[in-house]
Amino acid sequence: MDEQKRLLLAVVLSVVVLVGYQYFFTAPPENTNPSQEVQNREAVQSNNQANTPRVSNYTNENGSQSQAVQSRQPEPAVKDYRTISVSTPLYEIAISEHLAAVHSFALTNYRETIQENSPLKQLVPKQLVNGTLSFNLEGGTVQGLDNAVYTAGTDTAAVHLSQGEKTIVFSWMNPQGISVKKIFTFRANSFLIDCNILIQNGSDMPVNDAIVISMPGFYNDEVKKQSRFAFQGPVAYINDKYEDIAPDDIEDQDTFNGTIDWAGYTGQYFMTAVMPREPVKAKLSLSYANDIATNRFVQKMDRLDPGKQGQYEFTYYMGPKSYKLLSGYDNNLKKAINFGWFDIIAKPLLITMNTIHNFIPNYGIAIILLTILIKLVFWPLGTKSYKSMNEMKKVQPLMMELREKYKDDKQRMNQEVMGLYKTYKVNPASGCLPLLVQMPIFFALYRMLYQAIELRHAPFFGWIADLSAPDRLFSFDFTIPFMDAPAGIPVLTLLMGASFLLQQKMTPTAGDPMQAKMMMLMPIFMTVLFINFPAGLVLYMFVNNIISMGQQKYTQKKFS
Repeated sequence: MDEQKRLLLAVVLSVVVLVGYQYFFTAPPENTNPSQEVQNREAVQSNNQANTPRVSNYTNENGSQSQAVQSRQPEPAVKDYRTISVSTPLYEIAISEHLAAVHSFALTNYRETIQENSPLKQLVPKQLVNGTLSFNLEGGTVQGLDNAVYTAGTDTAAVHLSQGEKTIVFSWMNPQGISVKKIFTFRANSFLIDCNILIQNGSDMPVNDAIVISMPGFYNDEVKKQSRFAFQGPVAYINDKYEDIAPDDIEDQDTFNGTIDWAGYTGQYFMTAVMPREPVKAKLSLSYANDIATNRFVQKMDRLDPGKQGQYEFTYYMGPKSYKLLSGYDNNLKKAINFGWFDIIAKPLLITMNTIHNFIPNYGIAIILLTILIKLVFWPLGTKSYKSMNEMKKVQPLMMELREKYKDDKQRMNQEVMGLYKTYKVNPASGCLPLLVQMPIFFALYRMLYQAIELRHAPFFGWIADLSAPDRLFSFDFTIPFMDAPAGIPVLTLLMGASFLLQQKMTPTAGDPMQAKMMMLMPIFMTVLFINFPAGLVLYMFVNNIISMGQQKYTQKKFS
């Protein structure tokens, strides 16, 4: 096979991979419209709750909840209950006395969108009517615990914690004399929240059961589409291995056993997790119904005889999936930053990008410098490729003569072309090698840039206000084919397409006119393909093309 066909095949295969990857594994960037998660939750509350301070006051733009959500509304508790809010410099949390579950968790330093008036990022979607991180017993041996209304040990419903730590005890006792306490400890400078569960058996029967801590998440068709690339759903670090369980797979396997460091539920940029004080033999029990996927951490209790008490210590985490942040904790939560097949490449790229950002606080510039570093690493390989292309250009006239001479004998023509390669010591495959070698780097960088919370709402300059979203200059009210909303002028993407075109003109043309025309169409195709890619990735490709053209020009002059 001659050099032009090999090059064409390599490019076509690369495009097929890109298209397939975009279709099956990528998703639109995070919605820039105010999220439904920050709208008013219509949980049943008693009259005296109406004046209880909340973490945030939401407005429901779409009216009442859907009938499906209303049908899952819990029965009103048997007595009035409050919602206790705790505000720290990092977050605002609301814990209901009903089930002592977290009903709201708003991050102080993160917003739903890049708009100035955007509300704080909310980690508990309104669809979770019973909140998250609720506690129960697997066998239901403690009567009434599944609908318990605790009493919070604080006179005020709003606690402000600017420094140090604060402990709040939620207490409950059933008619049989079994008491349960959930002891929360909040810290002003940490997303980690201690939760010690104390069970005292004042009944005349032993309690022999298992603790269950539930972490549900909202997972409808839209979220499912988004999670094709950046996983969203139940996760755990079990048996020294990161595991994610797609909700659609829960029907096939809903139980996982092993030594669990932590278990939780993850979104694209944020996660909720529970950690036992030490890794323990436990299990995950999962379910998925009515657009709610639930990950349950289940730990066997020691037998609790009458008059005895048991204590179980846990740490909760609700916050950003920041590798730098999670690496600062003395646990394995940093394992939650996982890039799948490309983890071994993507994680060093993330660390390098963050290191650059420590010195130059602009992630766009950090991406440019990271691109330069990657090109320096592959510089010898690129030089070899461009040298091979230059040599192919020299033998191009001889190849044209052979094609014309043996146009009626394909077998003889291929033999003569191979002989030509051997005589002039030309390897046609070497010109395609750098492209194929850099594909894993491209995919690793794509996944890193799409999943790294550092780039979420991170501006570059001018119209590029969010490196994790497609670049758009202006905003149009109409739709544009192939372009995800919001519609606008993809300036950076067009510049990248122009760089592809210039690079294509520098590449030796194919002998077959039809192949040459197809190759010239590739820049247009790549521009359309990249039109919905994150601006950070488009910036990488644009800078990569500019450097590649410079290297190609230098190599051609050197070996001419």
